[in-house]
Amino acid sequence: MRNPPLSETVIRGAVNKKLPHDSAIKQVSGEAEYIDDIPEPKDLLHLYVAQSPYAHAKILKMDLQAVKSSPGVVAVYDANDVPGINDASPVAGDDPVFAEDIVEYAGQALFVVAANSIQEARAAAKRAEIEYEELEALVTIDQALAAGSFVMPSKTLLRGNPEQAINSAPNRLNGRFEIGGQDHFYLEGQIALAYPREDGDVHVFSSTQHPTEVQHNVAKFLDIPDHSVTVEVRRMGGGFGGKETQGAWFAAMAALAAKDTGRPAKLRLDRDDDMIMTGKRHDFVIEYNVGYDNDGRLDGIDFTFASRCGRSADLSAAINDRTIFHADNCYYLKDVRITSHRCKTHTVSNTAFRGFGGPQGMIAIERVMDEIAHKLGKDPLDVRKVNLYGKTDRNVTPYHMTVEDNVAPEIIRELEEKSDYAKRRDAIRKFNETSPFLKKGIALTPVKFGISFTTTFLNQAGALLHVYTDGSVMLNHGGTEMGQGLFIKVAQVVAQELQIDIERIKITSTRTDKVPNTSATAASSGSDMNGKAAQAAARKIKERLIKFAADHYNVDRADIIFKPNRIDIGEKTVGFAELVQQAYFNRVSLSATGYYRTPKIHYDAENYSGRPFYYFAYGAAVSEAIIDTLTGENKITRVDIIHDVGKSLNPSIDLGQVEGGFIQGMGWLTTEELYFDEKGLLRTHAPSTYKIPACSDRPEIFNMELYESGENVEDSIHKSKAVGEPPFMLAISAFNALTDAVYSASDYKSFPNLDAPATPECILKAIHELDGKVT
Repeated sequence: MRNPPLSETVIRGAVNKKLPHDSAIKQVSGEAEYIDDIPEPKDLLHLYVAQSPYAHAKILKMDLQAVKSSPGVVAVYDANDVPGINDASPVAGDDPVFAEDIVEYAGQALFVVAANSIQEARAAAKRAEIEYEELEALVTIDQALAAGSFVMPSKTLLRGNPEQAINSAPNRLNGRFEIGGQDHFYLEGQIALAYPREDGDVHVFSSTQHPTEVQHNVAKFLDIPDHSVTVEVRRMGGGFGGKETQGAWFAAMAALAAKDTGRPAKLRLDRDDDMIMTGKRHDFVIEYNVGYDNDGRLDGIDFTFASRCGRSADLSAAINDRTIFHADNCYYLKDVRITSHRCKTHTVSNTAFRGFGGPQGMIAIERVMDEIAHKLGKDPLDVRKVNLYGKTDRNVTPYHMTVEDNVAPEIIRELEEKSDYAKRRDAIRKFNETSPFLKKGIALTPVKFGISFTTTFLNQAGALLHVYTDGSVMLNHGGTEMGQGLFIKVAQVVAQELQIDIERIKITSTRTDKVPNTSATAASSGSDMNGKAAQAAARKIKERLIKFAADHYNVDRADIIFKPNRIDIGEKTVGFAELVQQAYFNRVSLSATGYYRTPKIHYDAENYSGRPFYYFAYGAAVSEAIIDTLTGENKITRVDIIHDVGKSLNPSIDLGQVEGGFIQGMGWLTTEELYFDEKGLLRTHAPSTYKIPACSDRPEIFNMELYESGENVEDSIHKSKAVGEPPFMLAISAFNALTDAVYSASDYKSFPNLDAPATPECILKAIHELDGKVT
């Protein structure tokens, strides 16, 4: 019997199975430990951050003597007390932990109070004597554009001659579209708990998606080597991108207090402070100029995207680049110009959020598709179909990457049939003819989302695997668990390789002293990269066991077959634990590291050309909506989804991500309105004023399935595809369905100017504008 190479071994086991999340029972029972659940030592310091009340002002005086002498206060720290560099930025060095001479957003940290209780810390912070000279604040994107205020230079992608193509096209349209931001509203807020260690080291528990970046920033802030800082996180109560960079501020403050006082220190933001102090999804103003033929096929298109980045760069360069990369969605753009303005405003620095700029680009092209359909009197789905990427031609993106795995046409066709799209569209039109006040709408929109970090060096991962002599396994890798099911998926990969029960595997906290120099758990790449790294580590140990067994039992390697919890060695069968123990007694290493780097990717950031993505994930959704034209009230009543995850590692986890992603995207586009007043103060900073979807907002009919024919054409982990971000964009169909419902209020004669989020007020405004056009 021939034993195939490890890379080709076909084994039964844990992958492709519907296993529950590893923390599910603990979360339901309340036993899952988050940072705030760690028992507090008796000498713990509690930290409170004092914030600027102004969006833009000079600090003329800051006297903290009264704060320092307040009851219970042990220490107070501001910019003058930082031993290293007063910065915790991910890239540009422009994110001071404490404001120095100037404040540039309301909520910016001024100083932190360390006291014996949080109540004492809060009370003391109010005693600061601070004088400001208030300056003009740029709050909106339009204000920033008028002032020429940018956090980094504007960028342009150009292919062909869009101006000529547009001008010579049989039909033209142009428009403006505004898209709001979104708060991450993770259940667990920003938190850090720091312990002082010997030799001036610190151990920081941080609710972060990027432990290595927190490690770097804390070390830089304290002026100590990276090896003196250990960052640990077992799980987060949600992240969605909001804990990729900005948790470093709070970890740095806690670490400073711990190192300086020799006492543990905890900084936990409450909900209001968290929403005020931390960045959001970038809001955008989008302008477009389009030329198209009588079938609705695009001849040329010119997009201008302007985003509100806030006071600093944060990750805005990569986020806005991804907007450029996804402005095509599933459609071939032959002659195209995309201009991207990265606006500096005196608001909190916006940051990563699920989709990372991609949703803003994709919703723009979907608005164009709908508007072309209106102009031509066509079904928007027909316009979408005629513009889809081809299989062998019309298959190169504006950034010169060939689309090699296009399954969008098949998914659209299957969904159109299964959802009865055509029948329902006709039925909705008939309903609207006889319903004067309630109007329905429907839309089918596809998704094509690129998978990989566009910052190429981040596409790498490491893992550490120990097999103990009783056959139990300890698994550690650089990915972080924020509820998305990464840990169970990677454990399934290891169980599959070693052919052991998944219960034998201990999933452990992500720690910078176990797996170093990790990338953020972001860009939907967690399972792809950490799964491959863990697989590599498991294969090293498996190879050692095979070599040992061949020598020890004097059999050919081809006669050694791993089976569930046992190994056939020639005519003999040995339990996994027994073989492991035998290997240990014969001095075989049972510990291994694994490493993975994503292949094939490369691109020129200056010219926007190359292959920034390893592959694409696809999907499509049909949403049906109903609105009340008298009040603007609305509801998404039915959703049908088919989503491509390749060969699913865990269908239960993947379906959960599809559903959760859609609902979160629906919230962004319907209810989640961020409002900054003219002074730059965020007025929607609590659940009372900021509306995330509730259980009652879930569509009554919600049909979703994974694309049965899905299989990654690339060598991904077990031919699976990423599922973290792509489903979020399926919710664009919900917004377009609402647009269709508003459109019907004019008897389909005038296309509405509906911005996002489509709140009742926004819908009512769009209807009133239509009334003016019609009359």
